[in-house]
Amino acid sequence: MKTFPTLTLLAIAAALAGCEAMQRIPPVDVLQPTHAQPAPLPAQPPVTGSIFQAERYRPLVEDHRARLVGDTLMVQIAEKISATSKATSTVDKTGAMDASATAFPGVKANSFAGGRASLGTSSSNTFEGKGVTESSNDFSGVITATVVNVLPNGHLVIAGEKQIGVNANVDVLRFSGTVDPRSIAPGNSVQSTQIANVRIEQRGKGQQAEAQSMAWLARFFLTLLPI
Repeated sequence: MKTFPTLTLLAIAAALAGCEAMQRIPPVDVLQPTHAQPAPLPAQPPVTGSIFQAERYRPLVEDHRARLVGDTLMVQIAEKISATSKATSTVDKTGAMDASATAFPGVKANSFAGGRASLGTSSSNTFEGKGVTESSNDFSGVITATVVNVLPNGHLVIAGEKQIGVNANVDVLRFSGTVDPRSIAPGNSVQSTQIANVRIEQRGKGQQAEAQSMAWLARFFLTLLPI
């Protein structure tokens, strides 16, 4: 008698797992932000006889700009993508044929009168097709990222995350990319269009995001009957 409840629970678990698999959110390869910290200073710095220390050096007259692991950098996101594709095809074909006989051995001549021995055919084929595909994406915002790595050529690998929770909803914004230090403007900011390997992800969590998602039962029947 205990077998039936066990099988029922297994069937329910399998159904829920299948429903969970049907809701697949396309992943974004965003570098996960870490609490990057600068390299620790040695416990006893070497005595050089000078007040200059290379580990603590910062230029005195330049603006503050990110250059080491753990530094922060303000990223102004201004991504705008627009693509349009149009296609037009037209095919027109027309054909005609006429044939007639005026005399034939063993057949009376009046048998061909009045177009009785004439043959005519015609054909026409017309095809016309049009297609238009348009896609646009506009994303703007500001996020402060942290330098998580410094490449051998001096470029900075940055990653940042921002979470905003209002009532029962949470908006998550993640950003990562590679910055050339020469692209950093005064004020320690850089445009996202000047960052390489940009990865941006914005997701919602909570009741608002769930209200915009298709219910699991609807996804189940949509999977069985995709048409």
